Amino acid sequence: MARLRLRTALATVAAIAVGFARTVWGRHEAMSELRVGDKAPDFSLAGSDGATYGLQDLAGKTVVLAWFPKAFTGG
Repeated sequence: MARLRLRTALATVAAIAVGFARTVWGRHEAMSELRVGDKAPDFSLAGSDGATYGLQDLAGKTVVLAWFPKAFTGG
């Protein structure tokens, strides 16, 4: 259980670091509001398993992006 929490914490820190680096050093893409039915812009995210997943790698498949902002916060 402790190893899983450590891996999850490391993956979270890595995802935050990648997001910060992209914000500071490039990929300054214009942000716009998505509406129902819009195509998702290309993006990549670090998974809880430590691997990076890109939307372009999943072309042709159904993709569900779940976001849990309070996960692992203890509150």
